[in-house]
Amino acid sequence: MRTHSPPHPPRGALSNVIKDKSPPGDLVVNKNGIREIVNQVLTQNNFTMNVDKIMNNLEKKHPGEVEYLQAVREVLESIEETYNENPQFESANIIERIVEPDRVVAFKVPWIDDEGNVKVNLGYRIQFNNAIGPYKGGLRFHPSVNLSILKFLGFEQIFKNALTTLPMGGAKGGSDFDPKGKSNTEVMRFCQSFMLELWKYIGPETDVPAGDIGVGGREIGYLYGMYKRLKGDHTGVLTGKGSNWGGSLIRPEATGFGGIYFAQEMLKTKHETLAGKTISISGFGNVAWGAALKASELGAKVVTISGPDGYVYDPEGISGKKVEYMLELRASNQDIVKPYSYVFEGVEFHEGKRPWDVKVDIALPCATQNELNGEESKMLINNGVKLVAEISNMGCTPEAVEEFNKHNILFAPGKAVNAGGVATSGLEMTQNSMKLRWNSPEVDARLHEIMTNIHSQCVKHGKRADGSIDYVKGANIAGFLKVANSMLDMGVI
Repeated sequence: MRTHSPPHPPRGALSNVIKDKSPPGDLVVNKNGIREIVNQVLTQNNFTMNVDKIMNNLEKKHPGEVEYLQAVREVLESIEETYNENPQFESANIIERIVEPDRVVAFKVPWIDDEGNVKVNLGYRIQFNNAIGPYKGGLRFHPSVNLSILKFLGFEQIFKNALTTLPMGGAKGGSDFDPKGKSNTEVMRFCQSFMLELWKYIGPETDVPAGDIGVGGREIGYLYGMYKRLKGDHTGVLTGKGSNWGGSLIRPEATGFGGIYFAQEMLKTKHETLAGKTISISGFGNVAWGAALKASELGAKVVTISGPDGYVYDPEGISGKKVEYMLELRASNQDIVKPYSYVFEGVEFHEGKRPWDVKVDIALPCATQNELNGEESKMLINNGVKLVAEISNMGCTPEAVEEFNKHNILFAPGKAVNAGGVATSGLEMTQNSMKLRWNSPEVDARLHEIMTNIHSQCVKHGKRADGSIDYVKGANIAGFLKVANSMLDMGVI
């Protein structure tokens, strides 16, 4: 028997080992069989992840896709140690397979405005990974939508959905169409044209889209109506549906509710509660509304909301009728928050600014990606912030996250914190499949349980030697392991 192995055997050598049943060196075939041989060969020959090399190759393939590359790097750096402890992932080339979408669908969306002019927008669906269930992820209608943003969102969705423990893969889609300022009939024409192409690629057991920025109940209704006419089926192919035709109760509030439940669990690790805490929230849509509603229910005081025009500071707190007024702001379709300062007394409006210079205990980004940068994180830290949780997707820049970690601020990423939205979409899919409907307390209880379990997974995989918790690492490892092991089980497909 050989007493040593070549330093870098070709991959073909592994197949020879299996074929000849004579493993190199001191390898022993035990009850775990071939997978154990794979592990031992790779371990002896030091096959480890090289994040910089992987990222360099990705940047060459996908130049300029900043958000997508940022999201991939964050995940790879978090899982590197775990990946290297499981060499079977390298043998199956899991990383190269998981960072590329299964398919990218791009199409034109022609539609006619109210003046009879023909308009053309771009539509996309990124079906990233379906190892653990049908593709699942929202549709975003916003002028900023491009391939990089949707790939970043779809990639994040893989691990977010895995954290919920529900059988859902990762996807994302949308268009550069801007619903702001459009009439209902214009939005309807666009949605119908968009679905005329999208319906070919989706289905209740294939791909189940939902809403996102620019896609609320109105848009979901128009999209679903067109799908139903084209397909002739009344199935749960979209989530976020109206409560009269298959939608789940508390789905509009779910992302915000779930974010607050997660923040509550984070505070428990420090033996604290939400009661009496001041909170700064960005955004003013469904996510911010749900977060403000649940936070006030649990005794916290939300003092800011924001929009593209700036932010409002309400020192008396945003609760009761003020929370409900947020819905009126969103329904106005103007995408501004300044009118809030006209309606309620003692409110300050800060034009063109984000709400991160306000002294608060908790900061909750609820609007969009990279909305809290390094300088703004320093302002929060100097003002004594205790906890930052992304309810938006990748709401903080890497520089901001670094600052929070450096100063031991409790910080958790969007893929864990905002998973309540897609979790409740999963519960909607379940209700559709079972042909029944749960009441609000039932859905809320299930959502609360899911968010508590997600927090537990983050703690399990993210606890540091000093007892503190790296929520980014914990969330990424927990999600990755579920998806990667599922991919191994199914072979190279």
